[in-house]
Amino acid sequence: MAYWFCVKHHRVEQTPGDVCPPIDRLGPYDSEADAERALAKAQERNEEWDNDPEWTDETDWAGLPKRRNPE
Repeated sequence: MAYWFCVKHHRVEQTPGDVCPPIDRLGPYDSEADAERALAKAQERNEEWDNDPEWTDETDWAGLPKRRNPE
């Protein structure tokens, strides 16, 4: 069984069963507790990515983000 978090209705849903369309869901998650933390987990990841010292907002000639320390 998989658990999902519906961002439209702000509730946990599980499959099989009635679930919102994929565009409105985050997941799948292994447990209901993990699905309940979906928005908090997304926020944590966004903050990690925003503060990643390896990346910069500068772009290269193709308009792609540049690494600060290319390997």
